[in-house]
Amino acid sequence: MYDPPISPVRTSSTEPLERLYTDLHLLAVNKPPGVPSQPDATGDPSVLDLLGEQGVGLPHRLDRPVSGVLLVSRTPEALRKLNAAFAEQHVAKTYLAMVEGRLVDVQLEHLLVHDARAYKAHVVPTMRKGALHAILRVRVLNVGERYTLVEVRPEGGRFHQIRAQLSAAGHPIKGDVKYGARRGEPDRSIALHARSLKFAHPLTGAPLCIHAPLPGTGLWPRLSQGVDLDR
Repeated sequence: MYDPPISPVRTSSTEPLERLYTDLHLLAVNKPPGVPSQPDATGDPSVLDLLGEQGVGLPHRLDRPVSGVLLVSRTPEALRKLNAAFAEQHVAKTYLAMVEGRLVDVQLEHLLVHDARAYKAHVVPTMRKGALHAILRVRVLNVGERYTLVEVRPEGGRFHQIRAQLSAAGHPIKGDVKYGARRGEPDRSIALHARSLKFAHPLTGAPLCIHAPLPGTGLWPRLSQGVDLDR
């Protein structure tokens, strides 16, 4: 399996946008928190704007306050095949999160309903119209005084799945006031990081494993110190 090297890409932004992998058909970047994946109503520069390439597409998204691996297609064929790979759950996604309180390794299962008006996911107790089954596997990596560093692996890609399920379990993500965190972060980020994507290259079929380094700010360095993040 190929673990591609990391190289910086200079953009019109004041900060470099890290490129984690690139070839003729796709690229992957390390999305900073606070930057939208694609243009939105705010008019703020998005990842697609900062890349400055024509004809690129997004087979998946990361919420604006989330950081980490974001995959971008460069050709229509790559976009079509990557869309299918995500829809058919052929992409293994691993996230890291800092959550409030202390918890143990657990598999969370909930029914989620997407509330489009509130732009939020709600956990409901019984099956109803619009409810989708969501599974989240949680593994504890390190425990601090007030926060726990966890690895999370979602099945599928439900709207706000990780944020809603961790909150429903009583452990909201640090800074995620939308889902019950005690306080927000000054930069309005949340402590959720898309650590890696594993999938087959859409054109060649070669296995790819793309990792994004953790943010170097806040509690990330302290809580991840000495932790083997990829075991």
